[in-house]
Amino acid sequence: MSNADRSLVLIGGGHSHVEVIRRLGLHPPPRTQLILISRERYTPYSGMLPGFVAGHYRFSDMHIDLARLCERAGATFIQDAAIGLNRTERRVRCQRHSPVAYDFLSLDIGSTPQAIPGDSDNAVAVKPIPRFRERWLALLERIQDLREPREPLSIAIVGGGAAGVELILAMHYRFNQLERPGLQAPPRFSLFTRSTDILPTHNALVRRQFRRLLAKRNIELHTGCEIRKVANGWLEDGNGRRHPADETLWVTGAQGAPWLMETGLALDSAGFIQVGPTLQSVSDPRILAAGDIASLVDHPREKAGVIAVHQGPPLARNLLAALTGNDLTPYHPQRHWLSLISTGDRYAVASKGRWYLAGRWVWRWKDYIDRRFMARYQDG
Repeated sequence: MSNADRSLVLIGGGHSHVEVIRRLGLHPPPRTQLILISRERYTPYSGMLPGFVAGHYRFSDMHIDLARLCERAGATFIQDAAIGLNRTERRVRCQRHSPVAYDFLSLDIGSTPQAIPGDSDNAVAVKPIPRFRERWLALLERIQDLREPREPLSIAIVGGGAAGVELILAMHYRFNQLERPGLQAPPRFSLFTRSTDILPTHNALVRRQFRRLLAKRNIELHTGCEIRKVANGWLEDGNGRRHPADETLWVTGAQGAPWLMETGLALDSAGFIQVGPTLQSVSDPRILAAGDIASLVDHPREKAGVIAVHQGPPLARNLLAALTGNDLTPYHPQRHWLSLISTGDRYAVASKGRWYLAGRWVWRWKDYIDRRFMARYQDG
């Protein structure tokens, strides 16, 4: 945009930012250049990841082409990783690209896994999703290529929240659909959580439903069990006991990107950007944040993709207000929100506050919601 005299820079192609790009493309602020910096061109929708693992979705179903989205919105797309900020000069430092100037800046870069204890080559974190996807596809190929009978593989998931529970059920379903040459037995699955129960932020009925489901599918559940070490072929818990694990998926312990520590922005104890009610950084009003990377000072919430989706519209409104010199509007997050938790086999549980519903119709409802969300940002 040659006649632009100010720039709005977005770092990260998360669930909030794709809505910002769509809205500002429909109603572009005058004389403003919109720039997106993202390491990946194709950004995944985390809500469809378990369905992808289970085999219900293709890559194209669950990914948004950020370059195409920016093109339709008249925005500039820079495929690179942000690695720092110069807040005095208002510039974003990138890994390869020259520094990018901004008048206002927004971050939606998700979370970064904490260091996996022990041999990290024998475990993979679910985020960033592209790295997990590569490991998952390699594991599928490994299983399908086995030709000689052998002991079943042991697959462990560390993390008893919704993401861990959904993924272990999706993996279990997918492996049981595979043809296994050489009379290969299906893998053995184990779920580990340091909490006293799975799904600790959900009600007792939902927790009981999923405990029963894990037992029915012969998935071993280890509660109150903190994994202290990952090694080749096993995990060690806090009591020194060893558990077999040929493959380990790490779905716990998120933190902010390490480079944020050098920015001078106020961060919480896990390294997430502290923001006020308007989603502005509490230490720099020209910087906003949303999604997992944002820590709401007045309304702490767990990290969940649905929150990032809900923050998209208010973030877009406040960025537009900031650019046009208008007052920003406080964002009031829901105390309880609807969670649709899939079970691998086109069945799902709806959970909100004290109530829950379950059935194949809930999975169809979830599928409809997810596909409708994706259709906003995909071609056609």
